[in-house]
Amino acid sequence: MIPAAFEYHRPKDIAGAIALLEEHGDDARVLAGGHSLIPMMKLRMAEVPHLIDLQDIAGLNGIEVAGGLVTIGAMTTQADIISHGVLAEAAPILREAALQIADPQVRYMGTVGGNVANGDPGNDMPGLMQCLDASYTLVGPEGERTVSARDFYEAAYTTDRADDEVLTSVSFAAPIGGYAYVKQKRKIGDYATAAAAVQLSKDGGTCSAASIAMTNLSDTPVWSEAAGAALTGTSVDGAAIKAAVEAMLGDIDPTEDNRGPVAFKRHVAGIVLSRAIERAWSRA
Repeated sequence: MIPAAFEYHRPKDIAGAIALLEEHGDDARVLAGGHSLIPMMKLRMAEVPHLIDLQDIAGLNGIEVAGGLVTIGAMTTQADIISHGVLAEAAPILREAALQIADPQVRYMGTVGGNVANGDPGNDMPGLMQCLDASYTLVGPEGERTVSARDFYEAAYTTDRADDEVLTSVSFAAPIGGYAYVKQKRKIGDYATAAAAVQLSKDGGTCSAASIAMTNLSDTPVWSEAAGAALTGTSVDGAAIKAAVEAMLGDIDPTEDNRGPVAFKRHVAGIVLSRAIERAWSRA
């Protein structure tokens, strides 16, 4: 299909992008990789009179790992994540997740910022960033501010980002311990029926900390504090994993769609999380 007519803008700096957002208000949207927004425009699910392409703005891409802090520019692609050796050492769960996003063609264009910023509950990175307790840097007319990924998502396609702000980077402390990103989907390239991000630490034979987030099982990503707490202080045996799954099932709210009825999604969520916990524990 063909999108509705729109004006195309390609600012050279972040100030220019913000000025365009201020000028056009609700009629403007920023474009990163375009793999979420362009299909919606072509299907007439989104009408964007003014499209602001961020490709020419310097400083919005790149990966830095320094002093235990990982910072990823918003225009960094999933392919960049996959190929970055230092990042793979510091936060291997990112590479594991990125390899499961869509297909290579999409990963060469799709960006981290676009994946986390538009509030699509099916996107993989938002839940992962909640698992890692990441922060997002937003720049607008009033300057720069930072928002926790765990506070950023309000509803499907609705976030804490103001209409005149641009998400410029993502940052988080390099995680320590075992990790896993497990995703169940109908076919290669599809959104998840259910996906789980797990990061945990091991002290002797005991889990000393655990963070768990789920994808595409509510209208926002779900960081389940209760599920992580159910593992902490245990040997991550069958009973602890079952308790974590039960806690997670109490936090999600899936809806029926073409990926299955609610009961099926809850069943898949339990299996996916169990596998993710077992894999993360084996790597701890």
